[in-house]
Amino acid sequence: MSGPEERRDRRYDVPLTVADPGAARANGHRPAADESDTAATDEPVASAPAEAATDAPAGRDEPATDAPGGGGAGRGPAVPDRPGDHWDRKVANGLAFLRRRLAGDYEVDEFGFDPELTSAVFHPLLRVLYRDWFRTEVTGIEHVPTDGAGLVVGNHSGTVALDALILSAALHDRHPARRYLRLLGADLVFRMPVVSELARKSGGTVACNPDAERLLGNGELVGVFPEGFKGVGKLYSERYKLQRFGRGGFVSAALRTGTPIVPVAIVGGEEIYPMLADIKPLARLLKLPYFPVTPTFPWLGPLGMVPLPSKWLIEFCPPIPTAHLTDSADDPLVVFNLADQVRETIQQTLHKLLERRPDPFGP
Repeated sequence: MSGPEERRDRRYDVPLTVADPGAARANGHRPAADESDTAATDEPVASAPAEAATDAPAGRDEPATDAPGGGGAGRGPAVPDRPGDHWDRKVANGLAFLRRRLAGDYEVDEFGFDPELTSAVFHPLLRVLYRDWFRTEVTGIEHVPTDGAGLVVGNHSGTVALDALILSAALHDRHPARRYLRLLGADLVFRMPVVSELARKSGGTVACNPDAERLLGNGELVGVFPEGFKGVGKLYSERYKLQRFGRGGFVSAALRTGTPIVPVAIVGGEEIYPMLADIKPLARLLKLPYFPVTPTFPWLGPLGMVPLPSKWLIEFCPPIPTAHLTDSADDPLVVFNLADQVRETIQQTLHKLLERRPDPFGP
């Protein structure tokens, strides 16, 4: 055959696949030239990437270099794998969290405590406050039990009870076992529609002996502030002076369960909203325990709710054992003496911390 018919048949002599010379060289042997293919096509076969680069037409943008592992000529250099981007991981984790919440794939205990929501939402918000805004220093964390029940008893202050929330977040972050603090709150907290739900989700419950004993019996770490609203709502002139500890119900709960009591002193809460006066008629009208007047509230409106950036110090004191007094849970004298010992321990620790922090708004 000759002419167009011959040329039409000769193109089928070209092999449909050509071995990659770079891949063959990478396997330890040189590819052999196929003379029949060369003769049939009358075209030179590239024998090396360097030759291909020389024969490449001018004006081609991509570099004629081999990719690692014998990718052949005409490919750009391979980009090495990089670690996952930090924000990409955050977005992925956030989407996974939302998916679990919408699907109901999470657990709460009998009190309504949601550990996942607390760790993913509540604690990160509080972490910004206690670490960056209040510059909190925590000492004595080794006195908090690593496992098993424990009753953490602290002083209360600040017009708005931020000290309880800051204490729970700081303890969880600094404790080697990352323990959650189950706070006992006043009845008013659990009568407020939104606040009540948030308190339950974050691990709180009503400050009553049956709930406290159930939590301690389950081996939980429980936090209580025996001063109550008397401590939170005291005037700035009475700062860091502990109020009466009520009837010592927290001591009875500790005695019945043989739980050690860990006193904790908190310095810094008194300065976030310095309470200058209490408008009692307005408090009665709104059914509140007090209506505060501070240097910024109500004068600045919502801006007056921004806490002042005071320096915080939190110190956990050595635990007070109660296992040897379980038979005296109903003895008023034992309960009173133990409550007074806890109160005096906290008061003396407050004096010591105030000496360490001469400037309330210092570094």
